[in-house]
Amino acid sequence: MPFSFSTAGRDACKNGLICKVMLVWLLGLLLQACSKAPEAPIATAPAHASSVDWIKPIGDDMTPIFAKAKAENKPVFLYWGAVWCPPCNQIKATVFNRQDFIDRSKLFVAVYIDGDTPGAQKLGTRFKVRGYPSMILFKPDGTELTRLPGEVDAAMYMQVLGLGLGAGSSVKDSLALALGPDSAALTPDAWRLLAYYAWEQDEAQLVPANERAALLHKLALASPSSQPALGARLALKSIVAAALEKTPLPNAPGALSRVQQMMREPSLVKENFDVLVNYAPLMLNALAPAGSSQRSALISTLDEILTKFAVDNSLYQGDRLSALQTRLALARLDLPKGQEPTLSTPLVTQIREAGALADQNTSSTYERQAIIPLVADMWSDAGLLDESDALLKAELTKALSPYYHMLVLAGNAKKRGDKVSALSWSERSWKEAKGSATRLQWGGGHVNRLIELSPQDATRIDLAASAVLSELEAIPETFYERNRRGLEKMGQRLLAWNANGQHAEVIKKLSKQLDAVCLQLPEQDGTRGACTAVFKPRQPKPT
Repeated sequence: MPFSFSTAGRDACKNGLICKVMLVWLLGLLLQACSKAPEAPIATAPAHASSVDWIKPIGDDMTPIFAKAKAENKPVFLYWGAVWCPPCNQIKATVFNRQDFIDRSKLFVAVYIDGDTPGAQKLGTRFKVRGYPSMILFKPDGTELTRLPGEVDAAMYMQVLGLGLGAGSSVKDSLALALGPDSAALTPDAWRLLAYYAWEQDEAQLVPANERAALLHKLALASPSSQPALGARLALKSIVAAALEKTPLPNAPGALSRVQQMMREPSLVKENFDVLVNYAPLMLNALAPAGSSQRSALISTLDEILTKFAVDNSLYQGDRLSALQTRLALARLDLPKGQEPTLSTPLVTQIREAGALADQNTSSTYERQAIIPLVADMWSDAGLLDESDALLKAELTKALSPYYHMLVLAGNAKKRGDKVSALSWSERSWKEAKGSATRLQWGGGHVNRLIELSPQDATRIDLAASAVLSELEAIPETFYERNRRGLEKMGQRLLAWNANGQHAEVIKKLSKQLDAVCLQLPEQDGTRGACTAVFKPRQPKPT
């Protein structure tokens, strides 16, 4: 289920993918064990599919949930997401409401964790998940089985889920076997689970990020020749990993040749449509330098593939729209920064009509939260800014989370060069955001946009940053996972804004305000250090 994001949307969602990628691999996680009393109660969450027995943990305590799983000898399916997140809502609209998912949910303990609930960010740190949505299968004893890919189509998702539920060993164990002398003993299903593991959301569970490309390359070479689709997928994932982490591409000439060959095989192209739609521009950067004949040929071939995806009715409509948007990304790939591509009239017409049809045909609240920002973003990329704005504004009164749409409106205004409107929409989106983690993320994002678009307005920046800090609860939970990263990013942007000391008084006042919160945290708790470090300069990474 590929999904594309606007710049504003990427800043907000940072998914893993999603949340497209982006968005999730720059900082490491702090592992925290959970040690609450096992007798704590379990609360039932509002069900997104009426027949799925979703469970919410109480705070950050997963002990009773795993006790339940162990007593019933069932694996645990953990979903970590947010109400506003478009890819999360796409999962709800295309997977969680499927009858086969509802039926299969009887085989596992289904756990729903909303990022804004108490304990959610600490659980994010514990389970090493960063992007919304993240989905993990655990054994009843809490051992991680596999991470599920949120970008494949719903039918493939169900296949991978089934493989995970039937797996006799974890992906980690399968990986060790695949790389060892007894790799021939690895079953076809275990190989398939490796190929469809959510590698972009691994968070160093199986391999350090800077070693991922080399590992996936080895797996591609070791994969059974009887399953060429798996080898092709692992090879593509190796290229993506090299591009994301900016690490050397193993055997670059061989990788280029393999991709060229794969793109001549329609079945391999179709099976890997999610990788091609989500990562085509990144892959091109890794495979061939700008201006080369190989790059031009790849762009042409990929554009033909994406053109077919865009009209393939066997794909979900969001996937077809994403294919169109990736065509736009390819069109501007090698242009100078700020220069817009010249698009053909037929392509612009197709983009306009596809978006209008998606708007007309989408009635589900969850699906609209996914589709409308995608259409608006695609229209914006195609230069249809007025139509993008009109679509978003019409949706505000009925959207599940209208404050997300306001970020896209802010991005559109920025594209026009209208800084006043961009900041107005940004501020409104923050003011109307719901949930403690979301409000912190949105507020920090607004401060960062103020610094970018109106750095001379010290009073406004001061007031906004102070308002963000005033909402911080003096509890450790505040300084985990996305909360912590959002505060750190805001703090570093403010320090950069004060690089010459011209805003020293503002920084001093904000630091004092934050210190009042930090001092209320437990002295021996690691989160106190995270709190006090927000306004401390980062040490440069060793070269």
